[in-house]
This record gives sequence, C-alpha cells and structure tokens, in this order.
Amino acid sequence: MWPRADSTPAGISAHHVPSAGPQEGGRQAAVSNSVRLVIYRLEGRSIWTLFNEKALAGLGRDLPATGRLSRQGVATALAALRRFRSVLEGWSAHDTSVVATAAVREARDGKDFLAAVRDQAGLDVRVLSGEEEARYAALGVIAGQPDAQGVVGDLGGSSLELIRLADARDGITLPLGPFALGAPKPIDIAAVRRSADTALRTAGERFAAREFHAVGGAWRNLGLLHMAMADYPLHVAHQYEMSRADAVDVARFVARQSRGSLESIEGLSKKRFDTLPYAAVVLEALIERLGVERVVVSAFGLREGLLYESMTPAERTRDPLIEGCEALTATRGLSSDLGLALEEWLTPTFSRLEPVFEGREPTLIAAACRLADLGARLHPDHRADLAFAQVLRAPIAGMNHAERAFLASAAFARHTSAPTPPEADIVARVLSTERRQRARALGAAVRLGCDLAGRNPALLRHARLTTDGERLSLSADPAWGDMLLGEQTPKRAATLAQALKLKLEMG
Repeated sequence: MWPRADSTPAGISAHHVPSAGPQEGGRQAAVSNSVRLVIYRLEGRSIWTLFNEKALAGLGRDLPATGRLSRQGVATALAALRRFRSVLEGWSAHDTSVVATAAVREARDGKDFLAAVRDQAGLDVRVLSGEEEARYAALGVIAGQPDAQGVVGDLGGSSLELIRLADARDGITLPLGPFALGAPKPIDIAAVRRSADTALRTAGERFAAREFHAVGGAWRNLGLLHMAMADYPLHVAHQYEMSRADAVDVARFVARQSRGSLESIEGLSKKRFDTLPYAAVVLEALIERLGVERVVVSAFGLREGLLYESMTPAERTRDPLIEGCEALTATRGLSSDLGLALEEWLTPTFSRLEPVFEGREPTLIAAACRLADLGARLHPDHRADLAFAQVLRAPIAGMNHAERAFLASAAFARHTSAPTPPEADIVARVLSTERRQRARALGAAVRLGCDLAGRNPALLRHARLTTDGERLSLSADPAWGDMLLGEQTPKRAATLAQALKLKLEMG
C-alpha cells in the first residue's frame, strides 16, 4: 500500500513516491496548459486521491502564434510548482518523477522553462514524447477499467493523443488541442472542423473503433453537461457512457454556444469556456472519422497511467473493484478474511442463477462480499442508507454506473430487509428489475452469512447454502447444527429465499 502524489498540468507532470511507515505514498506533479498536484494513496491495485489542486496556467496559449510559452502562463506555472513543492515537503519520499507534456515539448523556450522549474521549484522534469503521453493515457484508462476496449483519446490544451487499448502501444499525437486550433479566440467552427478532418484523415482507419474512451477535462465537462441535459441522476463522471447520437448532440450544442451562453450553464468549469467549443468540434470529428458508437468518459488518464506502470506485475493483475471495496471497508479489529470467506460460501449458489451481468457476476459477488463490514462503525439505525450512499459514489475504479447501483443496492440489503433503497430513482434509472432483485438477494445472502457465523470466517466452512429446483436449503455439518439455531438465522434465510423466489428448507 502506498499513497502517491501527482500533479499534472498540460505541459509538465511530476511524480513523487513518499514513504509513510508501513505504507508508501507517491506524489505526482504535471505541467501543461494546466498545472496539477494530486496526492494519491495506493492500496494494492486501488487508487485513492487524497489531495487535488490545479492551476490553469495556459502555458501553450501563445504557441501557435509565437512558438513560445505564454509569459503569463510561465509565471503562473512556476508559482504553482513552488507551492506544490512546499506541500510535498511534508511527505517523506524515496522516489520522485516529474513529467512534461505537449506545451513544453513543442515550445522553442521549453528548455529554458525546465531550467527555471529546476532552479525555482527544485524539480527535475522528464519531457514525455507524444507516443509516451498516449501510452500513459491508455494505461490510465486500463487502471480505471481493466476490461476496456477500443481507442483512447487524450485531449490536452495543445495536443490530442490517440492509442489503441489492445496493447497500449503505437500511439500518435496530433495538433488538435484547443490552443493549437485557435483558442481562446471565438471559434470558427468550419475552420476547426477542416483542421480536425485533415489531421484525422489518415488516423481514421488506423484507429477505427466502436468504443472511444475520452480522457481530459474538456471532454469530462461535456459528459457532465450531457448528464444535466439528460436529467441523469448519478453525477459520477468516471465511466459515464454516451451513445454516438448523444455525444454528437452535446458536441454540436456546445460548439454553437457563445461564451455568455456557456457561462449560464450550471456545472461547467468556468475556466474552460474558451476551450470547450474547440473540444466539442474535435470530438464530433473523431466520432465520425473513427466510426465510434459509444463514448466512455474516463476520469483516469496520464497520471494514473504513471501510477499503474509503477505497480508490480502482480498488483496490476488484481481487480481494482475488489481491491477498492476491500480497502473501503478495512476496519481495525475485524477479520480481513471475512470477505473472501463469504465469497467462497455464496459463489456455488449464485453461480447457478441466471446471469444478469454477462460474465461480471463473479467480480460483483466478490466485491459485494468485501463490503460486508462497511457499516460496522456506522450507527445501526442508519447503516443501510449510509452504506448505500458510500458505495454509490465511492471513488473506486473498475465498475460502470450500473454496477455501482447494483453494489450500492446489495450493500443496502446487507443491512436491512426493507425492499426499497434510498435514491430509488437512480436505481430504477440505471438497473433493470432483474438486476435490482439480484442485488437484493446478494445483499440478503451476505447478511445471512455474517449473522450465521457471527462474522467468524471459520464458522462458514461448517454451513451449506444450496439450491435445488425451487428450493433453497441451509444446512450444517454434523455436530454443528446449533449454529443454525440463532434467533436471527431463520429470519435472514427467509429473506434470502424470498428475494430468490425459492422455498426455504433448513436442517
């Protein structure tokens, strides 16, 4: 386990790994058109953000006209990096890396800027090539969604990187960042579209894909805007999905708005009003040129890609959803083996049910079992509601929105037999009836296992939960029958049987 700090502006990124006793931490700083410091905590495969600060410097604002970095942007970036350095000094560290991206890479005075960063902030900067930038963006998407397929597009202030996820190599960089296309001037939609079409002419066939993973703050804002336009109730940007038609609609809407109109829209970043229309036009061109049918917004990108690369091979093979759920519920004094024991106990029964998540059931069952003790330190009168809320919006990677709602509903059912979770409108919007029923059954099964064994993983080995036709059977090994006689056990088993629509037999 290790916390890590990361800061990524559109031209430089610094990555630092501090040591914190039994846990390790990393910090990363990046400089580009924006400068960001993020302090992460890594717990195995799961990534947690502890601190996040950004300064929109606009380093590449003057590049198209002068070939040099913006003087005001340089001053803003250096001031931010000096502050970041002071913040990071509070963390003991054994490794630090700083990376710069397109703006610094392409500027004639980029080397002078790097020297100033070294002199004033004490940071040595690694300048990423466009191909490296694309690769780290792809690794970041994989860090957030291991089964992601298709193509990644990382839009920064000065460039666009494209790369296939199949092997996370052989990416390209194109001059399609908003500043490279003319921002902050008012947009000429036709001219920007011609530039995008020209740059993408040869890339269209090479990077053709049905699924496109959109990385970068501008595209993330487009996703948030579409949520508002669609009255979508779950405001979590990561893994938000738009169909081809929906993505084109929101892109065209934004491209044609004046700055004043954009300023009147709640939820949009005020610092992106000058660049958002450019990002929208580029997205529409990409969708058409690459034949995209679905756009998936990723909150993970270059910084998380650097973190992912630093993990051991064994850590990279672990599931971020299961590890994230386990980390979320880690509580001193409770057995860390309970989740695994519950998973092994429940899997034989649930694996015989008709799948509702197309091959994702094993992972979701494992994740729900790891959440069994999420409410251990919550007030018993409010555990169910609070557990639901935490899981629904937890910053855990490796799940889409339907899976979030499923696990939140299971966490609710783990603590109560009430049929309807809070924020039922979100659940109904995101989950089918079959998935809602399965979540209730899974939560009831976890509750049964916890109460039956008194949260003692060893006791679960002496109880059997099986299905046979229309029957759900709960039995115990010889001489262990007393463990089924607790006052709550029959009630918990009856709730599970009802959720599965089966007849209960105990013996």
